[in-house]
Amino acid sequence: MEEQKYKNLKLGEHGAIISIIAYICLSIIKLVFGYMSDSAALKADGLNNTTDIIASIAVLIGLKLSQRPPDKDHGYGHWKSETIASMVASFIMAAVGLQVLIDAITSMFQGEKEAPDIMAAYVGLFSALVMYFVYRYNKKLAIKINSKAVMAAAKDNISDAWVSIGTAVGIFGSQLSMAWLDTVTAIIVGLLICKTAWDIFKQASHELSDGFDENKIQLYQDVITKIDGVKGIKEIKGRNYGNNEVIDVVILVNSKLDIKEAHDIATHVEKVMMKDFGVYDVHVHVEPN
Repeated sequence: MEEQKYKNLKLGEHGAIISIIAYICLSIIKLVFGYMSDSAALKADGLNNTTDIIASIAVLIGLKLSQRPPDKDHGYGHWKSETIASMVASFIMAAVGLQVLIDAITSMFQGEKEAPDIMAAYVGLFSALVMYFVYRYNKKLAIKINSKAVMAAAKDNISDAWVSIGTAVGIFGSQLSMAWLDTVTAIIVGLLICKTAWDIFKQASHELSDGFDENKIQLYQDVITKIDGVKGIKEIKGRNYGNNEVIDVVILVNSKLDIKEAHDIATHVEKVMMKDFGVYDVHVHVEPN
């Protein structure tokens, strides 16, 4: 099971690499055409993609570090490396998002602005199409290898596709004697970058502080309680090592059981959680009742 998880991390690198290549190409195209056509929205979208390059590189580094086996000062392995990388990426994205907002708002006070060249809108639509196909690939890969990091990258891909569509709409609208719409779209893009950064930070900080889904804890508690020999649960907790769930549970068993019988019940609990629910590791403590 552990060997397969390491293989999945290796496969996950493919999704990150494809995202990096796509973002590099699109950010160059958008920034070049953004400056040529004087489109604030397209330039903002291009800067958005530069943050996506950094975020994808961070995911790639995190996936590589996570593949390192346990050592003398990392007895539980390096699974959390990708979560740390995601948090670093969120800080970078927030900085760029705020810069985009500042530039867009500043441009509103620089007098009448001409509508950008229509070519900028077609660049936005082309970018949206490219990112949609990258999204489809990464989503399929994430489901195949059960990777939260790759799925997060896929969600970022589709949000970028929508941002590019919004950019195109803003530029098309600016052609209808509404040049200000391009600047408004740039502000929206800036806000979307900041929101994405916040979402990534929120999830990463939750996992790094050992937060765990309450609904899953309730589900696991219900399942364990129904296992033969378990009379009740005194305590159950969960945490994440990267994409791996770890459960700590104290079960109550008949006080008349001998050590071997109690141990067999604990072993059965471990097998059920790992086989049926894909839990990476289960620590079961037995107490008499």
